[in-house]
Amino acid sequence: MAEQKTKPNTGDVDEFLAQVEDPVKRADSQVLVTMLSEVSGHQPVLWGTMIGFGQYHYKYASGHEGDALRIGFAPRKGDISLYTLVAYDGAAQAEQDALLARLGKHKAGKSCLYVKKLADIDMGVLRELAEFAYAHMAAKCPEQ
Repeated sequence: MAEQKTKPNTGDVDEFLAQVEDPVKRADSQVLVTMLSEVSGHQPVLWGTMIGFGQYHYKYASGHEGDALRIGFAPRKGDISLYTLVAYDGAAQAEQDALLARLGKHKAGKSCLYVKKLADIDMGVLRELAEFAYAHMAAKCPEQ
């Protein structure tokens, strides 16, 4: 079976963020580090080019297993990718969708939320979304 490519590493988060060229994206990333640390109770950890807060272990029926970050983000060239979309059905999906409707200017993928800059969104709603995502993942995949 193939080895998991994205794993936590010992890289320095501050050094990583200092290399973000766009000053707005760099400042927004610092805000996200503070907020997601508060929400999760975890210090930031680099997972390749993603910054994660907490982790969980997964195992599929196929036998493939590994570890993943619970919530996190990555300052990309175009957008900031936020790994906070975790509900895919039922009441949890409805709650997540209601938060997204109030968030502001964003794009959403299957598990990622994309924003250009934090000034485009409601930070209170983003915090609610992060709290929801963290709690949802903690219930679904308890701490190791």
